[in-house]
Amino acid sequence: MVRKSKRVECKNIGISAAQQAYIRKHVLQLRWVRFYQTIILISFIAIWETTARLGILNSFVFSSPYRVCKTIIEMSANGQLFYHVGITLLETLVSFTLVNVLGLLIAIILWWNDSVSKVFEPYLIVLNSLPKSALAPVFIVWLGNNMETIIVAAVSVAVFGTIINLYSDFKSVEKDKIKLIYTLGGGKKEVLFKVILPSNIPSIISQMKVNIGLSLVGVIIGEFLAAKAGLGYLIIYGSQVFKLDWVVMSIVILCVVATGLYKLLAYFEKRFAK
Repeated sequence: MVRKSKRVECKNIGISAAQQAYIRKHVLQLRWVRFYQTIILISFIAIWETTARLGILNSFVFSSPYRVCKTIIEMSANGQLFYHVGITLLETLVSFTLVNVLGLLIAIILWWNDSVSKVFEPYLIVLNSLPKSALAPVFIVWLGNNMETIIVAAVSVAVFGTIINLYSDFKSVEKDKIKLIYTLGGGKKEVLFKVILPSNIPSIISQMKVNIGLSLVGVIIGEFLAAKAGLGYLIIYGSQVFKLDWVVMSIVILCVVATGLYKLLAYFEKRFAK
């Protein structure tokens, strides 16, 4: 007990009473936020189930938590659900990787050469503003009805915005830091690896958090039009054959997958910050 008390005293050395009070207040606030989030989720599920059982909501159209759980258990028993979720996750992760790699490389090229950036910047803005769902049928004609089409469609949703945002962040780095590198005899390569990229790591991570959601959206758009498996396929097929429990189940799983992927990136962001 004496050793433990000494350790606690050592940890508290250098932390003022005001800092300790702030930490306690911050931790308490986080607990209350999680508590209210849990209460809202539980209340939503309870109201949804109750209104479906009482007939206020049409359970055939809107399903219910019980019917969704029953569908998940039935489709998990034969492995069908894991197959569809795995396909969507694979397509999302591949698209997410391609978006970040291509976005970062092209942004570096645009920053490296001002002439190239001035030529291609208007086209990037136009392509970023173009509704990507309009391109999906064209991709099907070009590439066929396969996974490659879905991945290309997903990449097109996020890559142009990534390029524009990263390029803007690269250009907004403090000029004094760049001048310092040149003053010390460094070149553009040293500026890139010593100033531009290190200064923009938080921006790159933030863009990755945005891209994971956009990649998932792009994959679902692609699966709506050119898929034989995946959660998007289940949504379209379920609506066509009036298995609306499949539709609602797929939407619920998409919410869980999107939350999990975002939390995973947030975890790595915290680890990097430490």
